[in-house]
Amino acid sequence: MNILVLGPQGSGKGTQAKRIKAMYGIPHIATGDMLREMRELDTPVARELRAVLDRGDLVDDGLMIELIRDRLARGDTVGGFVLDGFPRTMAQAEALDELLRELGRELDIVFDLQVPKREMLLERLLRRAAEEGRADDTPEVIGRRLELYESETAPLVDYYRTHQANVVGIHADRSVDEVFHEVERSLESVEARA
Repeated sequence: MNILVLGPQGSGKGTQAKRIKAMYGIPHIATGDMLREMRELDTPVARELRAVLDRGDLVDDGLMIELIRDRLARGDTVGGFVLDGFPRTMAQAEALDELLRELGRELDIVFDLQVPKREMLLERLLRRAAEEGRADDTPEVIGRRLELYESETAPLVDYYRTHQANVVGIHADRSVDEVFHEVERSLESVEARA
């Protein structure tokens, strides 16, 4: 099963993706984790990446697309994957479509995790920053990321509705278990149709 999880930072994408990974035994491809690992390296690209992430800006489409191309080309994704944090722009979404066509795959389902109250997202992100020691998650950077989500990533939900048709909106302002129960029901529905 090839799954894409969209939603603003703090909506629980990573948490739900990890549960999907455990349920299906498929790789959880989290671009945020990949970028945090890269930023710790002592290379020119890592230094540039640190500056971008510290500002709360989006990473260059070209780099993101190459990271995903490399990751999806690995054999462990043949049985499926759950993408978390990619795509974030229209160019990335179109590149992902092209890449999946090249690989002879398609997305089975796109989850749109919705949290209508920005205060809840801020609260969740600040708590995560404290728990995980994410120094780059300051209120200013978080605010910038949420603004970028609204302008760059939120429109992808409509893009996938018109191109994929299997977009499922999930009310992610509930408990982790309640959200996953809805995710699980949707996945079971996709499997039943396959």
